[in-house]
Formats: sequence, C-alpha cells, structure tokens
Amino acid sequence: MNLNIKNQFLIAILFGCTAVFAQNPIVQTSFTADPAPMVYNGKVYLYTSHDEDHATWFTMNDWRLYTTEDMVNWTDHGAVASYKDFEWSNNNAWAPAAIERNGKFYLYVPITDRNGKNGIGVAVASNPYGPFYDALGKPLIQNSNADIDPAVFIDDDGQAYLFWGNPVCYYVKLNEDMITYEGEIQQIPNTIEAFGKREGKPNERRPTTYEEGPWVYKRDGIYYLIFAAGPIPEHIGYSTSKSITGPWTYQGKVMPTEGGAFTNHPGVIDYKGKTYLFYHNAALPGGSGFTRSVAVEELKFDNNGKIPSLKMTEGITKSLQVLNPFVKTEAETIAWSEGVKSKSNDAVGVFVTAIKNDAYIHVRNVDFRKEGAGKFAARVGTTHNSDVMMEVRIDSKEGPLLTSIRVPMTGGDDRWALVSSEIEKVSGVHDLFFVFKGKAQTNIMFFDYWMFSKN
Repeated sequence: MNLNIKNQFLIAILFGCTAVFAQNPIVQTSFTADPAPMVYNGKVYLYTSHDEDHATWFTMNDWRLYTTEDMVNWTDHGAVASYKDFEWSNNNAWAPAAIERNGKFYLYVPITDRNGKNGIGVAVASNPYGPFYDALGKPLIQNSNADIDPAVFIDDDGQAYLFWGNPVCYYVKLNEDMITYEGEIQQIPNTIEAFGKREGKPNERRPTTYEEGPWVYKRDGIYYLIFAAGPIPEHIGYSTSKSITGPWTYQGKVMPTEGGAFTNHPGVIDYKGKTYLFYHNAALPGGSGFTRSVAVEELKFDNNGKIPSLKMTEGITKSLQVLNPFVKTEAETIAWSEGVKSKSNDAVGVFVTAIKNDAYIHVRNVDFRKEGAGKFAARVGTTHNSDVMMEVRIDSKEGPLLTSIRVPMTGGDDRWALVSSEIEKVSGVHDLFFVFKGKAQTNIMFFDYWMFSKN
C-alpha cells in the first residue's frame, strides 16, 4: 500500500472509523423472496421471486438470478423469466425451483392461468442464465389450488421428484426428461407425527405446522423436509425420514418467527464444505410482508443429525475466496449497498443506478495482490449537467480515497462513457467502496462495470 494511503488508514483506525459490515439481506437493490439456490460448476445460482417496489399485495412479475463464488459478493443477472413467457398464464410469478440435469436447466414455477386456477409450469434453458422457454405450453401440474411453491430434488439413484403445496404437501416422481411425471400424484399425510401440532386455535384445514414452501435436502442418508410452518406469521420447521417417500417425522423449528414478513421460504444447499439456509424477511427499508428480502445463514447439525434452531443474523461475514479486481467486474456485483437500484436495458444488460447523493456500493475481500494496482477504469454515465462524482475508497465508506472520478453527462442509461484514472498504488486485500456524489435529488448516475490495472 502507498504510504499516503497507509497513513489515511491508520488515522481512520485511531479515530474509530472502522465498522462491522452487514451482509443480510444479501440483495439490497431489489426486493426478493422465495430463494431457490442451486450449485453448479463451483458457483451458487440463486433464483428468486421478485416483489415489485411499493407492493401492497403479492405483486410479482418475474424471476431473478443472483450468483456468487464467495458467499458475500452477489452478482445480479436480472430477470431470467417472466410469467408472460407462458402463453397460458395470467399473472403471478411466485416461488420458483431450479435444477440442472444432463446439461439442461429447469425452472419450475407456480402461475395462475387465464381461468384463475393455480398450476406449476416448467421452463428449460441451455445455460443457467437463460433465456428460459416454456417446455410444455401448459402446466406440468394442475391438481388443485394448492399447486404452489415447487421444490425439485434428484436422489442418489437418479430419480427426480417434485414437491409442492399449500396447505398440504404433495410429491410426484419426475421422468428423466424433467418435464413429465410418472405415476400418481401423492400427498404426504398431514399428520401431527409428520409435521407437528399447530399452535394456537385448532384449524380443521391446517391441523399441523405445515404451511407451504417445502424443500428437500439429503445428508448422511437422512432426508430433510424443510418447510414454511404456521400459524401465521410463519416460522421454518423440518421433518426427517429414511426414505424420500416417508414416513416423515416432525423434528421441530429450524428458525423461529421473526424478520417482519408474515411468510418465510427455505432453501438449503451444500457449498464448499458448508451448508447454507436461505430464507426471506422484510429487513430492507420499505420492507413488509409484500416487499421481502432474501437472506442466508450457515446451517449446522448436531451429532445426531438434528438442526439446532437458529435466528436471523447479519449473515455470512467471512468470504470463501478473494475477488480479482484485474478483470472486468460488473457494478452489480455487491456485498452491500445503500441508495442503489438495479436496472437493465438492451445496451448493457444489468447495471446499477445511484438514486440519491451519498449512495454507495461495498465489495468485499478484493485482492490487489502484492504487486498492487495503479489505475482504475469504469463505464459510467449520468443525465445531469451538474457535478457528479464517484469516489473509490478502501476499507470503509470514509476510508482512504483511491480516486475521485468526474462522471460525464451521457444523456441516458443507453449511452455510456469509459473513464479512467491513475491512482496511488494499492496492494493487498481490502474491501472496496464506490460512493456516489451529486446535487440532483434522484438518479445521480449509472454504473455498468469497473476494473483495476497495474499501471
């Protein structure tokens, strides 16, 4: 690190400017819900539903994708599918599920058809980023109005299953083509033994804790059925079995009711030697039961394979690997942000917009290596003729300043400028902060990507 920057860093420590950085919710640029994580080729692909801003009901029009390799920095890939991609649909892009098989990617989604009846459709793509196309031109499942919240699982013997349902849990065997099923649809008996006794006033339709959002996970020969549990507001519960077809035995709560949303939705994966539980809450500004946000925790098991109950926390604080700043990095690769929204267009795809003065993006665990960086470049733009600046800092929002870039007026988010700046040499591993400054009230600037170089 350059001596000037090192002195700034030491001063920041002396005056107590260091901070503990939040991670949850893991997406701050949009409202997200109903996490459906998938691991493929060393990367986590997180498909979510998307609550529209200011929604006062389940207003959800598309499904989003976010990826990570380090569990702290998440890249926004925008919408990968919409309910409008299904000609038979009318509305409702609710909780998705995704899986890969034989080089194809399958997205199972609950949709309301033009007659107002729920169903589960399936879309297919040749890569996890899409585009996804309706595989059948009709619902894969249309059994009852309980047909929501699918979860897909491929067992060790290659047999695939689809689980779903509210207020009871159904399952069916999928054929190898993943777009048709074999045999009859089965229901897991909605018994107290399988799902536990519901608290509060007895409900003939819902006698157990099972509510919706099933997720199937397997560990050491034990099947785990993890689900959103009632009464409302929901918690997350789980049951176990030695067979995927049951019988299931209720084990207790994975996560108690908390977080501000009256729903919850689990998703569990193994990744790089750890197990992670994804869920949603209402923790962002403007959050509610209809404007939710996906979060994640590390999931633990005791010696008997049971899950100790866990609470919502600040999230995963330790990165699994460093981020390379010497390759083009999308501006929508974010550990944390405030005052930033994600958008997309045909010119550049997904990008971010700083919607207010002093908005910022935080990127964690950036490795400038021993040889360090001496130059910074970014693609940016603004519609404002006043001074718009982007500060590039390390270690905190008020940390050592690497450079301050004046953003050219490009006239729109379909027109961009590539800007660059020499910086004082920085080396080693640091958190990186982009801070956006402008006099305008809204939409300060647009930001597409960034990159460092040695000189």
